[in-house]
Amino acid sequence: MKGIVSICCFFSLLVLALAEEEVEDVLSHILRDRSHIDETLRLASEENAAEHYHAAIQKLRKIYHSAIKPMEQAYKYNELRAHEISGGRTLGDGNTDGEITSKPMVLFLGPWSVGKSSMINYLLGLKDSPYQLYTGAEPTTSEFTVIMHGEKTRSIEGIVMAADSSRSFSPLEKFGQSFLEKLIGIEMPHKLLERVTFVDTPGIIENRKQQERGYPFNDVCQWFIDRADLIFVTFDPTKLDVGLELEMLFRQLKGRESQIRIILNKADNLATQDLMRVYGALFWSLAPLINVTEPPRVYVSSFWPFDYAPDTSRELFKREEISLLEDLNQVIENRMENKIAFIRQHAIRVRIHALLVDRYVQTFKDKMSYFSDPDLVFKEIVDDPDKFFIFKSILAKTNVSKFDLPNREAYQDFFGVNPIGSFKSLSAQCSYSGGCLLDKIEKAITSELPGLLSSINPGKAPPGLSSCEATGCGDKPKNRYRKN
Repeated sequence: MKGIVSICCFFSLLVLALAEEEVEDVLSHILRDRSHIDETLRLASEENAAEHYHAAIQKLRKIYHSAIKPMEQAYKYNELRAHEISGGRTLGDGNTDGEITSKPMVLFLGPWSVGKSSMINYLLGLKDSPYQLYTGAEPTTSEFTVIMHGEKTRSIEGIVMAADSSRSFSPLEKFGQSFLEKLIGIEMPHKLLERVTFVDTPGIIENRKQQERGYPFNDVCQWFIDRADLIFVTFDPTKLDVGLELEMLFRQLKGRESQIRIILNKADNLATQDLMRVYGALFWSLAPLINVTEPPRVYVSSFWPFDYAPDTSRELFKREEISLLEDLNQVIENRMENKIAFIRQHAIRVRIHALLVDRYVQTFKDKMSYFSDPDLVFKEIVDDPDKFFIFKSILAKTNVSKFDLPNREAYQDFFGVNPIGSFKSLSAQCSYSGGCLLDKIEKAITSELPGLLSSINPGKAPPGLSSCEATGCGDKPKNRYRKN
């Protein structure tokens, strides 16, 4: 009897082993080939470029700390940004070095269960790994998940990420502990993550009030949108309805149209004729939300590890996928140029702010007399700067574009917490050894940053960036410690 039982057990194990082999064989045919991802993203040719990239980053940090940051601190630029309505991405709002050294950020947005997490799993090859993002037909992602490079695979709590000064996430503390509990980081050694960081977001659920999330969902989305280099807004053929939360999301994306890519995912679930109808319906739904001349690029495919469904437009989906990968690679390849351009734009804004504060200071000094009440005099200037030509004088003398000027209301709040007496005029911001702050920042704008851009692109000369006409240098305060 025991012999019969042993034989039965043996055959059972044999059948199970054969079944596992058959399953693996079937899966090898069902799973899609991923070799084109590495080829298109050129992941094998990054060793030499990494050294040049890190060297350029160090030069960029040096320029920022020596030429731009002193002016920021002298005229409290970051406090102005806190009062500006437009908000937007800025340096120095918590961790400047983290912003400068951060990798390009790719942000995934869209309704729930449209394949955002599956797409990240597919791009990184995480299927069946312990750290693959959880996916399903129901709403599965309730956290903001940041997937980034690390020496070993591990997860990081949001509270730890915000406290780590080497990262760029410390400003997220302002959204409260409830949000930090919904923030998760995943580190892993991956070639693609050496070049880019992915951010997966909770899906939009139209029948849920955002207050029920326990944190300011739209404000958090805005923070990530302002810092994203590429934004994938993902849909699937069954979720094309536009509700209030999705409408709010597109309102937040206003001005970032060049970074937006629309993805119609799970396209192999439809026959070709139905897919064309869904494509048209998608544009019909989004047209009122994207009010631009040139609509964002739309990619139509199925971004997950399994092969396309039979009798669908396989070649079209494959070409669309490769086009998306090339788009992603372009952002990665241009990461240094984009960073330099961003910091130069930031420097121009800091310079304009310093010129405006200097004009407020000079106007205050001119209007003060022995019998004047300082508070009343300055209140009159701040309440009606146009009466004293504060902004017009900057436009006239410095070749600054009117579109680059901050809003006037921001300065009412700014000077409400920063007394005018706490600021020196620009002509007083000079020393014999260090020179003038304005000279330094203008040198960074007109020569140092364009020079750094030329050094990483030897074949391209920075057009028109060496003249003050192009950047609006304008009048310079004289260094009172020098003879001329």
